[in-house]
Amino acid sequence: MATMVLKEIYLAGGCFWGTEHFFKQIDGVVETEVGFANGYTENPTYKEVYTDTTGYAETVKIVYNPEVVGLRFLLQMFFKAIDPTSLNKQGHDEGTRYRTGIYYVDKEDAFIVEEVYQAEQANYEESLVVEKMPLQNFYTAEEYHQDYLDKNPDGYCHLPVSLFKFAKETKPVKDL
Repeated sequence: MATMVLKEIYLAGGCFWGTEHFFKQIDGVVETEVGFANGYTENPTYKEVYTDTTGYAETVKIVYNPEVVGLRFLLQMFFKAIDPTSLNKQGHDEGTRYRTGIYYVDKEDAFIVEEVYQAEQANYEESLVVEKMPLQNFYTAEEYHQDYLDKNPDGYCHLPVSLFKFAKETKPVKDL
């Protein structure tokens, strides 16, 4: 029996509670974890990141099975869940910690990231402000942030509930 080879991508889409819940709905996503990416302090706490002085973005680590869902599809779904022209703001959440970003760990993924980014850019007159770069660092957020909307179904979320339903019902596509 062949061993399942999993891949990962790190996506910053504003408040990580909703971003995580959105990606958990997609078939082929096998694990998610919320945390802080690409900042310049060690072991940041939510309270520290909230000050916007650490350089971190609220980010979701997404582990997926490429035999079920491809990176291209995940990134296309990501763009449906963000406003890619809004700098340091998604919904009512403002600050550098809420910036949007695509952080990859496999340098071979950079090509797909760029391809999807350029295809998305063609839909807008203004420039996209989504960061796209290798992951520099990632620290897991406190336990109460993990699976937040599962634990708190009526908790705050900047994403509409209809988007979660869309993610759950959309058939994933794997990369060719």
